[in-house]
Amino acid sequence: MEALDKNSSQASGLPLAFHGSVIHSLDLNELEILENCFILVDKTGKIQAMQPDVESSQINTIVSDHGYAPDVFPIKRLRRGEFLCPGFVDTHNHAPQWTQRGVGRGQSLLDWLNHVTFIHESKFADPEYARRIYSSCVAGFLQQGITTASYYGSHHGEASRILADICFEKGQRALVGKCNMNRNAPDWYRDSSIADSLHETRGLIQHIKELDPESRLVKPVLTPRFAISCDPDLLLGLGDVARENPHLPIQTHFNEAKQEMNFTRQLFPDFRTEADLYKKFGLLNDRSILAHCIFLEEEEMATLKELNCGVSHCPISNTTMQEFMVAPIREYLRRGIKVGLGTDSGGGHSSSMLDIMKQAFVVSNARQMITQGQDPALSLSEGFFLATLGGAQVCGLEDRIGNFVVGKEFDALEVHTIDLEHPGVMTPVEEEDSISVIFEKFLMTGDDRNISKVYVRGRSVKV
Repeated sequence: MEALDKNSSQASGLPLAFHGSVIHSLDLNELEILENCFILVDKTGKIQAMQPDVESSQINTIVSDHGYAPDVFPIKRLRRGEFLCPGFVDTHNHAPQWTQRGVGRGQSLLDWLNHVTFIHESKFADPEYARRIYSSCVAGFLQQGITTASYYGSHHGEASRILADICFEKGQRALVGKCNMNRNAPDWYRDSSIADSLHETRGLIQHIKELDPESRLVKPVLTPRFAISCDPDLLLGLGDVARENPHLPIQTHFNEAKQEMNFTRQLFPDFRTEADLYKKFGLLNDRSILAHCIFLEEEEMATLKELNCGVSHCPISNTTMQEFMVAPIREYLRRGIKVGLGTDSGGGHSSSMLDIMKQAFVVSNARQMITQGQDPALSLSEGFFLATLGGAQVCGLEDRIGNFVVGKEFDALEVHTIDLEHPGVMTPVEEEDSISVIFEKFLMTGDDRNISKVYVRGRSVKV
């Protein structure tokens, strides 16, 4: 088991404290940029105080007011060009595809699955391979500031348990699911039976409950890959599992591509829409995370809003398969549907949430042109909301993470934009730049080299 960073104040049992610039979203339309802000994180990893416009001379008084002796623990003083922001939330991630990113461009979705992905994911039948690749995967996402990820595993029960273990060991907040798939995949890459699929699913749920009984970091998530890969009896069984576990999140692919949608209609001719299908099988509710959602009909959008489902917007994979697909994200936001961002990094080419935010902006420009201005492009602050608080809402974690409200858990990035000794490729910060300009430069041109520290529940987790 890899230890968390033992040099962090949190790991030593002491609180954390920061003084400097802090940036977070209060809601979709309100980005808060605070200078000279003081944040105090207690030894359980929760934000105990968050106060803007604090002079250095006032800090000891604030510390004392919260029950601590001044100077007992260090206070990190952020310099110009350094700031805190919430950790990124990846609402759609295929962990087994970590080593196939960028492979299979120009293929249709179903061809890509059959010719690239299933072959690759079948390797996870080997537990040692699974441990090695998942260790690299989780470490890689933490390095890039993804403090929370909703993971699809392979269809293998043991490998999925290993993924959960590694997330817990490395300190990443995660939803972990075993892919359910008993048809329309090769014989060597599908569940052997409905009974086996459900047995392994329940086994993973129990394993995670024993690993992390209070769900402090890791939770199980029900994961029918998509309707194409599950026959009706398996979907019925998964609906039973959902009812047995009323707090269990559910994730699947939803209206991803025309080819997939047409095949789903052939397999389930009694259902007019995918929303009808998943609702009938008990898999559509306020815990559902629906990836892609490119071609929703009016009644489906109404159903998602009514049931409070979440949409995982994956702008890179949507635009790098054979089709260039533009999801109507502005329409979902207008209706009050929860939306977060997903790397879907096997289907796309990047595991960086910074890249995903940029592509979400680009794709929204395309949507603005398609709709002749009826769907305005996303603003920079809206994209940042989707990557943080919006993603937390989609994953059902908004009461715990997503911003720096007092009482929430401290999942955060410490961003450094000025490094004279080891300059990266980020746009240089100039003397006249305000903190808002520095923030924009980071979002549009920064990378993981600018993310100096990553915290989950107050613990430093970036190696």
